[in-house]
Amino acid sequence: MSITLSEQDKLTLRTAAHGAIALLVAAGATTKPHKMATAGSIALSSATGLVGHVLAEEAEGPKPDSSSVATIADRVLPALTAAMSLLKQQDQAEADNFRSTVLVAVASATRVLKGEPSPVLTDITRKITAALDAA
Repeated sequence: MSITLSEQDKLTLRTAAHGAIALLVAAGATTKPHKMATAGSIALSSATGLVGHVLAEEAEGPKPDSSSVATIADRVLPALTAAMSLLKQQDQAEADNFRSTVLVAVASATRVLKGEPSPVLTDITRKITAALDAA
């Protein structure tokens, strides 16, 4: 099956994936934010398939407003659900690939912390997972 994604669809995927990492970093801002962002970004850049190609594209687009965790979440969580929905409509395997890619990036970002993630990061991870599964 051939998947056709518009430029807006691709922007939604990039906003969702990169935004999930930005959301984690903002929520855990006092705990190694640069290492979290780097680990999450490396995981996203390691994606394969159509998702990997889309995430690797250099495209200018609106960046999540980093004024607050709530503002980032208001943009990123719906984008995660929208990305899953549009991929499921065209190819369940790519939807699964996207979900896995985001969750691996989230795990990679939180792994840089010593010990267990904070309750805040655990809650943000739960919200990201719920948004992925809402489609």
